[in-house]
Parts: sequence; C-alpha cells; structure tokens
Amino acid sequence: MKKLIYILALSTLALLPNITTAQNSVPKDTIFKAQVIEILEETSTTLSDGITVEQQNVRLIGLENEFQNKKVDFIGIGNFDVVNKNIFKLGDTVLVAAVYDNEGNVDYYITDFVRTKSLKILFILFLITLIGVGGWKGFRSAISLAISFLIIMQFIVPEILSGSDPIIITLIGSLLIFTTSIYLTEGFKPVSHICIVSVIISLTITIAVSWFFVEIAKISGLSSEETGSLMYVGNNLIHFKGLLLTGIIIGALGVLDDVIIAQVASVEEIHNTDKTLSKKKLFDKAFRVGVSHISSMTNTLFLAYTGASLPLIVLFASGTSAFSNFGQIINNEEIATEIVRTLSGSIGLILAVPIATSVAVWWVKRTQHSERH
Repeated sequence: MKKLIYILALSTLALLPNITTAQNSVPKDTIFKAQVIEILEETSTTLSDGITVEQQNVRLIGLENEFQNKKVDFIGIGNFDVVNKNIFKLGDTVLVAAVYDNEGNVDYYITDFVRTKSLKILFILFLITLIGVGGWKGFRSAISLAISFLIIMQFIVPEILSGSDPIIITLIGSLLIFTTSIYLTEGFKPVSHICIVSVIISLTITIAVSWFFVEIAKISGLSSEETGSLMYVGNNLIHFKGLLLTGIIIGALGVLDDVIIAQVASVEEIHNTDKTLSKKKLFDKAFRVGVSHISSMTNTLFLAYTGASLPLIVLFASGTSAFSNFGQIINNEEIATEIVRTLSGSIGLILAVPIATSVAVWWVKRTQHSERH
C-alpha cells in the first residue's frame, strides 16, 4: 500500500503545474539506497479469515547521494491491512523513495529490497555454466547476449519512448540482433546466410499473423497495469498496439533462430552423410527431425507465456474474480493477449521448420550442382 501511495504521489506531482516560484524550489522526488538499522515498532493483526498482517516502523540510514549517513524513518504501521507486505530485518538494504509535498515536507517510503548482489551472483553463475559447457561457442553466445541487451536497451527502448513506430524500430533492432547472434555463434559462412534468410521469412509471417489477429480480436495493448502506466511517461505518444506486437516479435525471435539454426544444421549433416539423396528425400529426412523439434519448442513457448501469466490464470480459476466461466475468462483482454501471443509465435515457429528446410535443401543441392560443373 505504501508503494501504491508513493506511485500515486509521483503521478500526481508530475501532472501538477508549477504555480509559484516557491513551488519550483521544492526538491524533486528521488529514490536512494538505505539500510535498516533499527526496528522501531512492530504490529501483528489476525484478520477474520485467519490471515496474519504484520506492519513495521523502521529507522534507516542513507547509503548514497545527499542521503549518505542520514537517518530517516519509514512509518509502515497504518490503517490499511496489506497482506504479504515485505517484512524487514536489521541489516536489510532497501530502496527508499523520498516524496516531497508543495511545502517541501518529505515522507519516506520503502519501495523494495536492493537485490543487486544476489542478481550479480546468479548472472556470474549463468556465465560460468554457459562458457563451461559451451566452451568457445558459449563465450561467443555470451557476447551475442550482451549485444542483444544493448540493442534493446540503447536502441529499441529509447526510440519507442521518443515516439517512433515500435514495429519499425523492433524490425530494425531484430535484424541487428539475429544477424549479430548468428554470425557470432555460427561464423560468417553460407550456413549462417541461410539461417538469416529463413529467420527473416519466418519472422515476417509471425508479424503478419500477430498483426492480423490483434486487429480482429480488437486487442488494444493496454490490458496490463505496466502498459497503462506508460501513458504518463515522457512527452511523446506511445503506440500501445505496436508495443504489444513488439513484445511478440522479440519473444518469437528467441525461439525462431534456435529452431532455424538447428534445422539448417540438420540438412547440412544429412546431406554430408549421403550426398546422393534427392531434394525430396533430403527434405523428408530433415523435416522429420524438425517435426520433433516443433513439438518441444511449441510446448516451451506455451509454458513460458503461461508461467508469466500464472498469477492471473490462478485468479480467474479461483472464481473470486468477476469472470465466472471459461467464455468470460478467454474474452478478458489480458488472457486474449496471451493467447494471441502464444499461438502467433507458435504458428511462426511451426512454419519455420519447412521454410528453413526448403531454403537449406535448395542451397546444398545448388552448391553440389555448382561443384560438379
């Protein structure tokens, strides 16, 4: 609840005009790191349904900026009963929001824990596993991942915030991501060129299917709270339907290049094993390998999107929401969005197998024909 109050306060202050010179001198709301040094008071209340609600007032010491070594108090005990609110212990490092009113008075709210250390450890463990198992190719994959992250954070996101068309920007960014990824991990060779052509064709189909069903299903792209809050970010109009398609494109890209690289490699290996195979037989053998890949990757895509939406699904299934039956549930925009996202990505993934197989078979047979002549 305190976090909600903080967010509402920030939104309200952002919308208020500067009326007087005195108001212009009010410090800006800011967030800083602090450490819990004292638990001032704790309360525990058991509600009628048996749920226990704990609240705290804590003393903090600032760890950075103008709040370095400054002691401040967070008053968490109030009239609102918030279930599953964070409980703080001595030594916890947290993020604190300093929110000022028009007279310059300040209130402090703990917004979250500082998780940097644990996330760094997890990231290092990931890199060790990737490079330890994948060797030199794993190292190149790590470099590719870093480049993909930079393209998204330094190009795609800023351009969307500046008001550019999300779909065009994401198409350009996606082209940079998968060409860099494929050439880094597979090398600059004909097989990589075939993979890139196959990804472009498959991604184009995925975008077309996604766009078509987003339109006919009348999905606005504003179903989630996070997306809705973007209405108050920046001075430029954000195209929310385009932003939704952007998410579908990036999500599909991750599985498309994986399937396509594996499929093109399969065609090459089968061809090298028996170069007397006709185009049809080579296609059939490689396609059978791809079909087994389709089932596992489609399931992976479904589980990934379902996992991200699981709390919402559980809410609807519990019967406590306003949606009481299956028909009402799937017509909810949040659920419909995930269905379109999952099925559109899956269609692109399924079609990627025959597309990549066809392009790869054409290439190896053309190369074989050229070598003979």
